[in-house]
Amino acid sequence: MSHNPLTPPILPTLTRSAMNLGANLIACATPQQQQAFLTSLTRAETAALPYLFAFWAMPHQLPPPGNWRAWVILGGRGAGKTRAGAEWLRSMVEGSSPLAPGRARRVAVIGETFDQGREVMVFGDSGIMAIAPPDNRPQWIASRKLLQWRNGAQAMLFSAQEPEALRGPQFDAAWVDELAKWRKADKTWTMLQFALRLGDHPQVCVTTTPQRSGMLRDLLARDSTVTTHAPTSANRANLADSFLAEVTAQYAGTALGRQELEGELLDDVEGALWQRAQFATCQIDALPSLTRIVVAVDPPTTSHAGSDACGIIVAGVVMAGPVQDWRAYVIEDASVQGASPAIWARAAVAAMQRHGADRLVAEVNQGGDMVEAVIRQIDPLVPFRAVHATKGKVARAEPVAALYEQGRVRHLRGLGDLEDQMCQMTPAGYEGVGSPDQVDALVWALQDLMIDPAARWRNPQIRSL
Repeated sequence: MSHNPLTPPILPTLTRSAMNLGANLIACATPQQQQAFLTSLTRAETAALPYLFAFWAMPHQLPPPGNWRAWVILGGRGAGKTRAGAEWLRSMVEGSSPLAPGRARRVAVIGETFDQGREVMVFGDSGIMAIAPPDNRPQWIASRKLLQWRNGAQAMLFSAQEPEALRGPQFDAAWVDELAKWRKADKTWTMLQFALRLGDHPQVCVTTTPQRSGMLRDLLARDSTVTTHAPTSANRANLADSFLAEVTAQYAGTALGRQELEGELLDDVEGALWQRAQFATCQIDALPSLTRIVVAVDPPTTSHAGSDACGIIVAGVVMAGPVQDWRAYVIEDASVQGASPAIWARAAVAAMQRHGADRLVAEVNQGGDMVEAVIRQIDPLVPFRAVHATKGKVARAEPVAALYEQGRVRHLRGLGDLEDQMCQMTPAGYEGVGSPDQVDALVWALQDLMIDPAARWRNPQIRSL
C-alpha cells in the first residue's frame, strides 16, 4: 500500500517546519487529496489535529528560534496576533500529557485593562480558553483572576493600568497584549521585568498593533528582542471579505491604514510640537537643587474605569540669573487612570509631599470650585492655585513647546508615557487616543514655573502680581 504524500506519519511528533509544510500542502491540494488525507488519519489523530497549532499556524504566528528574551508580534488588526499569543502561552504551560509539567509554571497575562484581558485574552474567540483542547482546558478562578491547569501551571491576569500589582509576584513567562496602547507602558513593563525571574530563561510574548510608542521602540531596539510581522490581509482566510474590502477601500494608503492594516510602526507625527529626538538630548539622571517645585493637575470630567486619566505632573525650576535663563525640570508623571476625585486628589497631594512642592496648580474649567474643595478635603492647608483655560489645548501648548526648542526644559528619565503623548500633539490637535491629560498638566506646570514669570518680567505693570 502506497503512502499518501500529504499524510504526516504521527502528527504529535512532527517538527514545526514539517507541520507548516503539511498544512500548506493540504491547503493547495485538490478536494480529493484533502479528503484522502483526512480519511487516512486515525481517530486520535483526527481529534488532535485542530489543536496542533504549529501545523496550521502562519509563519508570523510561530516564535523565531534563538535565545531571545522578548518576542514581539507586530500585526495589523485581525492578523492573528491574539491566537498566536494564546497558543504560545499554551505551548509554555502544557507538557507531553495533561499532568506532565511544561516549560513554564507561573505566567503573567497582562491586558490593557482587566476587562479587555478577560474578554479577549482569556475568553475571547482566539483566547486561552477557546484554543485549549477539551481534556486540558484550564480552570478559571474569577475571584483570584487566575487560570489553573491540571499539571499545576498557573496564569495570573493583570491590568496594565495597575503596574504596582506586579510588585511581589514572580513568573517564568508572560503574555502581554496591545503594549503600544498602554497608558502606563514604561511603569508596567519595568515592573514586569523585575517579576520575570523564575526558571532558567524567562520569556515574554508581546502581541500588539504598532501604534506610536516610545516603550515599543525601545523594546524593538534591544538585542534580546525578536519580531515577526504580518498585515491584516495575511489572515484573510479567517476574516470576512466585506470587512477587508471596506477597510482597504477606506484606509489603504493612509497613515492609519499603514498602522492598523499593514502593522507598520510609524515615525513621529508630521508637524508635531515635540519630536522624539528632542528627548534624547534633554533627559537627565539627577536633578540640580531646585528653587521651586509645583504639582499640576488636569482633572478628568468623569471618573469611571474607561474615563480619561487625571494628568498629574511634578516639575521644578532653577531661578538662576534673569528669567530668560531659568531652566525647568520635569520630575514625575503621577497621573492616575479612571480614578474618583478623592483618589486623584490624594495622588496629587501625595506627589506634593513626596517632592516638597511649593504649590498645587489645577485647571478648574470643568469642575469649578469642586476641584479645590476635593483637594482641601485631603489637605486643608495645601497651597493651591486655580487656573482657567481661556485658549485651546494647542494654543496653550505652543509656548511650552518653544521652551523645549530653546533647550530650557529637562526630563528625568522614565517619563516615556508623557513623552509619547507630547509627540502626538500637532498644530491641528491631538492625534493620540483619548485626551492628552498628561500634556495638559505639563503645560500648566511650566506655565506656572516659566511662562507666567516671564510675562510679569516683560510687563512692569504686573510684576508685583
